Amino acid sequence: MILFGSPNFRANVMTGPKRQSARRDQVPDPSAGNGLAAAVARYFRFAEHGATFRREIAGGITTFLTMAYVVVVNPAILHAAGIPVGASMVATIVTAVFGTVIMGLYANRPFAIAPYMGENAFIAYTVVKVLGYSWQQALAAVFLGGVLFLLLTVFRLRAWLVRAVPEALRYSFAAGIGLFLAFIGLNECGIVTLGGPGAPVQAGVLTSGHALLAIGGVLVLALLMIRKFPGAILVGMLLTTAVGMATGLVPLPHGWVSRPPSLAPLFLHLDFHHAFSWGFFPVVLTIFVMAFVDTMGTLIGVSARAGLLDEHGELPQIERPMLADALSTVVAPLLGTTTAGAFIESATGVEAGGRTGFTALVTAFCFALTLFFAPLVSAIPPQAYGPALVIVGLLMLAPITRLRLDDLTEAIPAFAVVTLMSFTYNIGIGITAGLVLYPFCKVVAGRRREVAGGLWVLGLLSLLFFIFYPYR
Repeated sequence: MILFGSPNFRANVMTGPKRQSARRDQVPDPSAGNGLAAAVARYFRFAEHGATFRREIAGGITTFLTMAYVVVVNPAILHAAGIPVGASMVATIVTAVFGTVIMGLYANRPFAIAPYMGENAFIAYTVVKVLGYSWQQALAAVFLGGVLFLLLTVFRLRAWLVRAVPEALRYSFAAGIGLFLAFIGLNECGIVTLGGPGAPVQAGVLTSGHALLAIGGVLVLALLMIRKFPGAILVGMLLTTAVGMATGLVPLPHGWVSRPPSLAPLFLHLDFHHAFSWGFFPVVLTIFVMAFVDTMGTLIGVSARAGLLDEHGELPQIERPMLADALSTVVAPLLGTTTAGAFIESATGVEAGGRTGFTALVTAFCFALTLFFAPLVSAIPPQAYGPALVIVGLLMLAPITRLRLDDLTEAIPAFAVVTLMSFTYNIGIGITAGLVLYPFCKVVAGRRREVAGGLWVLGLLSLLFFIFYPYR
């Protein structure tokens, strides 16, 4: 979910088509012939994108390995809201399969869809724990945000809003969410705990067995990431879990393979009791804005790496992948999970050779297989997935290097986003603060023309957020 994280963004836009042309010259046309494989290749336009089945399969598996942590981490975060882990895991997987299949078959893009990291933290730690809503009401807010998302996509207003959000805010949104996730991860695994008198937080008992296991997990993940080991996050979590089980710090699972847990405790359990109250408005607004920004950055960033952008730096038929993630966000709360959208980890599959929607189908198939390994997945402890949250948070910090800190009209809104997200323990406060402060700073500096029309709309909605926010 790193926004525009590639340092070669513009270079990729310009050189992507050339790389594809060269690739087409080097491999035979897989769409030639009359067999099933040839028909599949023609449907996904392999020849146009210089794709082969071997590269597409490798790309799909690579994407899965780099984002499979969501199967464990998403239910773990939502458990803080009282959502059952087993059913939540099934909802996460089914949502990922549903959205990724649509992305592959309809949009023909090598992007994988799954519930977002960050949005789930907002639901669990802000909407439920701080504001006091039930998780059923929180899922209703996700559904309403998804419907709004879908309507904006269908009526093509979403593209207008995409162009309105300035780069400084896009980068700060990603960095702020990353820092917030890292803090949650440190707290979950016991490296950071609630503080005593005079300090809001403090270091945990770092010499305890569980803390040492978590620290070891961070070090293992760091080693694997530095060595560019395939599927480093997933492998690191599994290794940490294995060490925990071997030392007796983590209980062994009752089995390794089983039928998927029932989805009944979550399916269609939405509560619209507060759905149309002013107190609920900020929740829906925040969910919508967060999903809007994440998806925008991922689609453009990964497309740039894949050479899918045109000469103007725009993604042709962008409404198709946008519709895929909008439908996923509508379906996700019905299944029992939070906002879903395209994952930046799809870039790893692109680097491995994935170029078409067939890559997405391979990723969806891999996710479907995880349904039958629920006991193993559920056995992964906080000391294993906490370090994964820390590393994911680190990866999301990358765009902060692209902020123009020498321009205060850009730096002040960005700084407010990053700091308020973490220090208020509320992602929504940070995002909406940036959307209000950006036009304010530009107007004060006499640079009103730098504020796009759509940003005034988002700024006004964010101002309403603070006016009607249910402070407690």
